[in-house]
Amino acid sequence: MLTRLIPCSQEPLPVIGLGTWQTFDVRDTSAYPQLQQTLATLRAAGGSVIDSSPMYGRAEEVIGDLTSQTEDSSSFFYATKVWTQGREAGIQQMENSLRKLRRPAVDLMQIHNLVDWKTHLRTLRDWQAAGKVRYVGITHYTDAKHDELARILTTETIDFVQFNYSILDRNAEKRLLPIAAERGVATLINRPFTEGNLLARVQGKALPGWAPELGINSWAEFLLKFIVAHPAVTCVIPGTRNPNHLADNLLAGAGELPDEATREKMAAYIRAL
Repeated sequence: MLTRLIPCSQEPLPVIGLGTWQTFDVRDTSAYPQLQQTLATLRAAGGSVIDSSPMYGRAEEVIGDLTSQTEDSSSFFYATKVWTQGREAGIQQMENSLRKLRRPAVDLMQIHNLVDWKTHLRTLRDWQAAGKVRYVGITHYTDAKHDELARILTTETIDFVQFNYSILDRNAEKRLLPIAAERGVATLINRPFTEGNLLARVQGKALPGWAPELGINSWAEFLLKFIVAHPAVTCVIPGTRNPNHLADNLLAGAGELPDEATREKMAAYIRAL
């Protein structure tokens, strides 16, 4: 698995991680064996990032249940979020997240969708100083918020920014990705398949004949490798509960990456479908 350095610490982070929205929000423990296999697949390939949120139903609790049963629970990179209004409510929600994840601290706490971000950022500074979080981040999932994310990066010291970016959803290239690179902010990419729309677009279609030359043998690899190849991208977090789908995703984090000319060729091929 290829890694990218977190700029503020120079810690290497695997370039493909795991999102848990909807996929880990399960109430029936009969789903646990499949999810446990998904986590085992992530670690076997050298991945570590698990991204969650209180907004994702039971996902944090399920992650805590499953990782606590593994021998290497501390080898995961735990990322979650605060998603509420007000200082005290934020503190309570974050404490609940630690309890559900069964962690004394988390690697990354992010302010979800910029909700009351100024309030929570002050709290997170204190938590970071106390060792309860290692990194602080902000997130959103729409193009309309990219400029606001970029403005915050220019005025505040932020370790991570999470946002949407895909082969056909490239607004982040205009300002957000360049500013993240300039300011030394790590990036987490959500919605890499535009919530499945891209996979539906390519379903049943043949890969271009030149894809194997790039070490690409599936559409998931094709779409994710385009993203990973951008030098300002730190980690992509496609969501899945299926270990086979995850194994396919993780292949995009290995081998050579396409250059800029090839990335444009890839994007043009998808646009033409």
